[in-house]
Amino acid sequence: MNIVLSVIQILVSLGLIALILLQSSKGGLGGGLGGGELYRTKRGAEKIVFTSTIVLSVLFLVTSIISVLLR
Repeated sequence: MNIVLSVIQILVSLGLIALILLQSSKGGLGGGLGGGELYRTKRGAEKIVFTSTIVLSVLFLVTSIISVLLR
């Protein structure tokens, strides 16, 4: 069971890395501190990548917690 969980966690982490690298870096820290655009919606592929990143990060968190609990 641990081997299967480790393989799933490695695949999820590789997918997460790929999705993070695909995201545009327009927002940055300045956007979070008040600089940049006031409101910007995500559309099309950008929205899919953003949502997929959130899903994979939650899946990675869940697999990590399960991995710790099974040890």
